[in-house]
Amino acid sequence: MTDAYVALEGERVIEARCRSPGTTRGELVFTTAYTGYEESLTDPSYEEQILTFSYPLIGNYGVREERFESDRVHPRGVVARELTDDVAEWLDGEDRPAVDHLDTRELVTEIRDEGAMKCGIAAGPDVTEADAIEQLHECKHMSDHTDIGAQVSTPEEVVYNEDGDGPEVALVDCGAKGSIVDSLVERDAVVTVLPYDTTEERVAELDPDLLFVSNGPGDPKNFEQAGELVDTYVGEVPLAGICLGQQVVANALGGETEKMEFGHRGVNQPVRDLRTDRVVMTTQNHGYTVAEPGDTLEVTQVNVNDDTPEGLENDDLDIITRQYHPEANPGPHDSLDFFDDVLALAEE
Repeated sequence: MTDAYVALEGERVIEARCRSPGTTRGELVFTTAYTGYEESLTDPSYEEQILTFSYPLIGNYGVREERFESDRVHPRGVVARELTDDVAEWLDGEDRPAVDHLDTRELVTEIRDEGAMKCGIAAGPDVTEADAIEQLHECKHMSDHTDIGAQVSTPEEVVYNEDGDGPEVALVDCGAKGSIVDSLVERDAVVTVLPYDTTEERVAELDPDLLFVSNGPGDPKNFEQAGELVDTYVGEVPLAGICLGQQVVANALGGETEKMEFGHRGVNQPVRDLRTDRVVMTTQNHGYTVAEPGDTLEVTQVNVNDDTPEGLENDDLDIITRQYHPEANPGPHDSLDFFDDVLALAEE
């Protein structure tokens, strides 16, 4: 039974089955991860996107809240070959349209060939192809979501592990995954999570041992205030960043970022360290990358598949950033030592 439609750029429409009703729009992307669907669906970096799962069955081990990376589902819609009832009911409760019973192999191939694209979805008993096309026409490019930080950042400061004995970390929340905070707290850091538009004066009042810029959705050039924090405190406080955080740091220090064709999303991205020649497998979720690191930052790690920068550092200025997610939820755990390294900088 066809009761859902997926409209792609060029107005090609794919028929599907409704698993959670509604209409929606967003940038259509895919992830190659075959586990971790709970983590992916609650990752703030998927805000304003429609997530396609390349693995054919999503939901085969249920839905458990302790695996969530935030307090809600962030993709605007979900596409899969087959969704279990558990996941479909969860998405329905979150008012997130979801469809299945379509050829996701063909769809992923199209995204790889054509790049991430605008998409509209209409799902439910009374929808038509025209409803999906209307959503497509209203879809914006990711770089046009200039206020996206406000959609995912904490509205006010939150302190974790207030009585900890470790370094004091000011985490600029551009859409941070919960497991980043957990990774720092597990190492006894005191973590103050700050709104994405926090001022330089507020950071000065906190006087942290480490300024940490988180992951997040969209174009890093739309996170101007976070970049100003980096520019103000470089050389004064150790700096760290993950994913969007690496891009924000690079832009602030004279580098350039650009949009990728279809991005890196999955748990099997190989990264090579240029200093040690060691290769690790990493979790990634980003559609932008550092095109030029500038004169301040050294590229220390690269993606094995396409040579894009995966690690930037400056030993003299105490800067370490990673394009991938070292907190590694749902895995692999090859790069967890990143948090030991950045906290060591803060302790020094």
